[in-house]
Amino acid sequence: MSELIFTIDQYFLGAIGQLKNPVLDFSIPLLTSLGNGGILWILMSIGLLCFKTTRKCGFAMSIALILVLIFGNILLKPLIARSRPFMVDETINLLITPPTDFSFPSGHTYSAVAGAFVICHHYKKWGIAIWCLAIVIAFSRMYLMVHYFTDVIGGIVLGILCGYIAVKITQLLYKRRRS
Repeated sequence: MSELIFTIDQYFLGAIGQLKNPVLDFSIPLLTSLGNGGILWILMSIGLLCFKTTRKCGFAMSIALILVLIFGNILLKPLIARSRPFMVDETINLLITPPTDFSFPSGHTYSAVAGAFVICHHYKKWGIAIWCLAIVIAFSRMYLMVHYFTDVIGGIVLGILCGYIAVKITQLLYKRRRS
């Protein structure tokens, strides 16, 4: 099974490597920086919490981000302890400062997907734009050779699960509050 995963990961990194060009080499690091430390999503949730009309969404996003922090950074990354692509292949020239934590799952991806899931649940009109941003951030991690394809897929799954759980928790709490 691990050989199959390795083959899939190598295929995708090779295919993405074929896309390398000066325009993407300049723009992708800028785009990926939007997800550094989940700061974009944290700021969005704080902004949403500031207004009564968007507070429920902000609360759900805050819960989602706390869940991905716990399950992604605190539990899964150290438990799986997967090395990043540039650590395995020292010929890779990074365009960003090398991340120091483990590779699986992708933190940029799970934060972006959890945020996109919650926002899309509350505001369908923003759905396409916010999902595009999440997908670009997820893709950027592979383009920059700091994550494997399966790291990003793991981040997507974790982000969706945590976003869904956060929405359900928020619905329950708001329902109880109204009772």
